[in-house]
Amino acid sequence: MGNYDVSCDLWSAGCILYILLCGYPPFYGDDNQEILAMVQKGVFDFDGEEWENVSADAKDLIKKLITKPERRLTANEALQHRWIKNLATKKNDDQLLKKLNIGNMKKF
Repeated sequence: MGNYDVSCDLWSAGCILYILLCGYPPFYGDDNQEILAMVQKGVFDFDGEEWENVSADAKDLIKKLITKPERRLTANEALQHRWIKNLATKKNDDQLLKKLNIGNMKKF
């Protein structure tokens, strides 16, 4: 819409987190026009096997970042989100993602 401020960076962070967790972007289409239309609608999902091992907390953070600016988390709120806080305290490798979607990231 042309109104850019720091909240756009949080939206972008949500998109990047989405890509890192599944290997593909939250919005898609056959061309840039279709992709931009999907972005404007703001509709995305967590369908697919890539999301089976992703926690509800991670999905919650993404939902709270990829949303309308008036509902979007601030940077400080995002850092205080339970998914971030829980990851910061984990020390066991078994708590990390079991499956990295490297192939999907390469395709992207």
